[in-house]
Amino acid sequence: MRLEDVDLANLDNFLDGETPWRMFDALRDEAPVHWQDEGEHGSGFWSLTRHADIVRADRDVETFTSTKFVNLEEVDDRQAEIRRSLLETDGPRHTSLRRLLQRDFTPRAVAGYEVFLRGLTARTLDAALAKGTFDFVKEVSADFPINVLARMLDVPEGDTQQLIDWGNRIIGNTDPDYADVLLHSEESERYRDLPFRSPASLEVFEYGRELARRRRGGDGTDLVSRLVNQTPVDGVALSDRDFDNYFLLLVVAGNETTRHAITHSMHALIDHPEQLAKLRDQPELIPAAVEEFLRWASPVYHFRRTATRDVEIHGQKISEGDKVVMWFASGNRDERAIPDPYTFDVTRKSNDHITFGKGSPHFCLGNALARLEIRIMFEELLPRLADIKRAGDVRRVRSNFVNGIKDLPVTVSLA
Repeated sequence: MRLEDVDLANLDNFLDGETPWRMFDALRDEAPVHWQDEGEHGSGFWSLTRHADIVRADRDVETFTSTKFVNLEEVDDRQAEIRRSLLETDGPRHTSLRRLLQRDFTPRAVAGYEVFLRGLTARTLDAALAKGTFDFVKEVSADFPINVLARMLDVPEGDTQQLIDWGNRIIGNTDPDYADVLLHSEESERYRDLPFRSPASLEVFEYGRELARRRRGGDGTDLVSRLVNQTPVDGVALSDRDFDNYFLLLVVAGNETTRHAITHSMHALIDHPEQLAKLRDQPELIPAAVEEFLRWASPVYHFRRTATRDVEIHGQKISEGDKVVMWFASGNRDERAIPDPYTFDVTRKSNDHITFGKGSPHFCLGNALARLEIRIMFEELLPRLADIKRAGDVRRVRSNFVNGIKDLPVTVSLA
């Protein structure tokens, strides 16, 4: 691809599953720090596409702040205060908010869910595989992680479909199949104070507030109880608004990313049957293969930061206040850090992927849970399969933020 044809602001470029990688390749080779015009939708942004540059920026919170928001939408100071969550907080307050739930997401803590996860996985797979032909997203990858989240939040199992729908409507705010109101539409101005400008956020807030009302003052150990009955270590209690935004983040982030990672992993195994056979014959390879799944999937294309001072990278002068976008998906295909990055290799030994970030204060809180969920899913699924093939078109989310698959129709034969 020619450099002049690169347009990371055009969401239609993210629909075919190929164009984004061609754009990233061109940028890494020719313009690793690249200015992208956004037309009427924003002031433009700098793209970082090389692994090393992304890691450095992600770690340098003094120069590249999250407090001006982490997606491409530009918000004023009033909006920022109303919509601020853990993601858009830096420094000691970020550490304090993170520590409220950090122990619930340690490898040791999430390991306690393994028996539950295996039972849940078996039930999910029994229902899906019995159909022979089905949509892998709807029947497997969307159904599975949301049930884990429901258990952690201690919400009724019957509410899981509602949680999935909310996540779709909020994260999919640029996809006409999902969004109630499309981002950048005139109507979205009515919802400018809501996360992702999505009216679905109001429904999530109301749902979370009712859970909080019931559990405040109790001795529950679920995530909602921890949020409403603990004071952060900095001594500043969560406001009602803080709770709303934290709860919404859990509902959205706790489901969407793992769901897309599982879907992309299955899609890759269908495209590389020799890799699937290797894992089916040697299931002991699956734990390490999870890291290749995560690298290959890259379920979040980017996070944005904002420059707090003038800085120069690769000869490009970035000014204070400029948006700087870290394209994690591109970093996961950077041959400078990942040998032979376009080869899907479940036995890969050197896998310095940055799907969860790397060494940053914002390193994904749920990384251990995601790894556990993905591992158990494929440990349970692959031995059941004699064969799996696509049974229709793969449709992707229209977004340059979430690297999501909406539909993955498959036909299976059982072992």
